[in-house]
Amino acid sequence: MEKISVIGTGYVGLVTGVVFSHFGHKVICMDKDKEKVEKLKKGIMPIYEPGLAEMTLKNMTEGRLTFTDDIKQAVTKSDYIFIAVDTMPKDDWQTDLTSVKAVSKSIGHFINSYKIVITKSTVPVGTGDLVERIIKKNMTKKYKFDIVSNPEFLREGQAIFDTVHPDRIIIGTNNTESAMKVVKLYQDMNTVIKVTRLRSAEIIKYASNSFLATKISFINSVADLAEETGADIEEIAEGIGLDKRIGREFLNAGLGYGGSCFPKDVASLVHTYRKYGLKFSILEDVQNVNAARMDRFFSRIKKQIKLKGKKIAVWGLSFKPDTDDVREASSLKLIGKLLKEGAIVSANDPVASDNVRKILKDKITYADDLYECVKGADALIMVTEWERYKNADMKKVKKLMKGALLFDGRNAYEKQIMENLGFKYICIGK
Repeated sequence: MEKISVIGTGYVGLVTGVVFSHFGHKVICMDKDKEKVEKLKKGIMPIYEPGLAEMTLKNMTEGRLTFTDDIKQAVTKSDYIFIAVDTMPKDDWQTDLTSVKAVSKSIGHFINSYKIVITKSTVPVGTGDLVERIIKKNMTKKYKFDIVSNPEFLREGQAIFDTVHPDRIIIGTNNTESAMKVVKLYQDMNTVIKVTRLRSAEIIKYASNSFLATKISFINSVADLAEETGADIEEIAEGIGLDKRIGREFLNAGLGYGGSCFPKDVASLVHTYRKYGLKFSILEDVQNVNAARMDRFFSRIKKQIKLKGKKIAVWGLSFKPDTDDVREASSLKLIGKLLKEGAIVSANDPVASDNVRKILKDKITYADDLYECVKGADALIMVTEWERYKNADMKKVKKLMKGALLFDGRNAYEKQIMENLGFKYICIGK
């Protein structure tokens, strides 16, 4: 059993700490937000993630997992310190390292023995060296420590599975001994472990997400051509995906990527290139394509219906299924445009309504039930492909609606079936 502390209890930190305790390690999860810590001690989760609450409570009960707002305790009582604090971008999309710097300073203040300090937060190349300098500068007594980069590759909504069954683990460090110690932490996970240089690991995370974002913008651009020529983007994607060098994943045409990772990671990598006097033209085009997705989709909506005074039902508010995260969500962009045109918006989401309510207040109606949402609606727009929407009784939906327009932003339905039910069906890339 190793003694681990995880500083920061957002998606990455909380899931990381809980899973390490699940594998038998003694884990302290630390966060400066006292209210959040008190709720966690009571088993109240700050995020929606399937399976997280149950795993948290189990490991708390069995004594392997504790929560604190005392960073001194987290530093002094552990041998491995994971930094998993927020690194959201500044206004210019440069990664904000304020929290990373503050944690590094505290580690320097309270370090009392040899530690391995592991950056789990997504940080730009060179951050590990910065963390090392800050720790050394703030030491009151000299202790040996090593810096490791261990980027996360979690998908919101499947974070527990991805942590327990990762497709790879990246360990970046310039010290072989510390690399082997971190490898040992992951010894129970049956996966590929790749040890790299510290700076290589820091780039891998950004490059991975940026490549996936590129696939999404690529297939969305192809979808535009499919719409204009009478082709079918799903047939095209299947044909492309059969090439093993390309693969089918992330070739689903839709409203573009959102969430807490892809937008900021792409932008941060572009910013890093500029910092070093380089230009990443491909990624800049990826950003431009993604930014234009909602404009194109909304123009198709406006061609079908005059929105002023019309009731528009929106299914799905989170940026993807199985999460309550609405950061950079397509739903917010869409609703903003609908309201500007004078539409009356009724929305439903299994878990994200409260987060949208914090942003939009009472500008829209929040329906508790997906069928209540569509009552009397002139049009329905499917934004997030939750299973409950894909499996809905669409015959019932058609009867409840006033109009017959169904705009499918995720290609969740079969066109012929929807048309047979009486819908005028408009989707992506067809």
